[in-house]
Amino acid sequence: MLVTRPEPGAAETARRVAALGFQPILAPALVLAPRAFAPVPAQALLLTSRAAARAVPVSDARVLAVGEATAEEARARGFARVEAAAGDAAALADHAAARLDPAAGPLLLAVGEGYGAELAADLRGRGFRVLRRIAYAARPAATLPAEAVAALQKDGAVVAVLFFSPRSAGCAISLLKASGLGAAAAGLEALAISPRVAEAAARAISPFAWRAVRVAGRPDQDALLALLGPG
Repeated sequence: MLVTRPEPGAAETARRVAALGFQPILAPALVLAPRAFAPVPAQALLLTSRAAARAVPVSDARVLAVGEATAEEARARGFARVEAAAGDAAALADHAAARLDPAAGPLLLAVGEGYGAELAADLRGRGFRVLRRIAYAARPAATLPAEAVAALQKDGAVVAVLFFSPRSAGCAISLLKASGLGAAAAGLEALAISPRVAEAAARAISPFAWRAVRVAGRPDQDALLALLGPG
């Protein structure tokens, strides 16, 4: 099972994949690095990912997290007032609109570099002032790990690949192609955390095609790993 999630989340996913009876092979498509983040006064801090939760300084801010995993990360870091939306950007915007007042002050949106513009636009369309700030950068990995290359070169050794975001899917597939392994992907199942990720994976693999593409029932890791069955 190829795990394309960036570290430190990749190691956690690998442990869960192993617990289901599969052999995880780590192939993070992105490398994350925190950026200097200066909090500003706001009625709430919006966190779009666990990486964002790890990158921002802990404060007494009210936190709205994109999903329960990000909320758990924020609580573990020391944030005390944390609420979880239903798992994606649209749900986070709905959650904010239902619980916050545009007249009560701006929203501080902590995102990765290159992310969050659509969410910010959605919230602004609902009357909120949004301060979008970069909490971390994600750059493409330079190469596939040697273990991943070796496994992909063996017929049947890898049966599926897990994709967690459109960008990581695109970067992972670029690494596959650069290693001369694009055709090998035709024998794999692509397991995507959301329909948008599935579309990105299908588009990026062209002119090849996945053996199958399956999409999690909810945009979270639990639902994605549920696609693996009992192992």
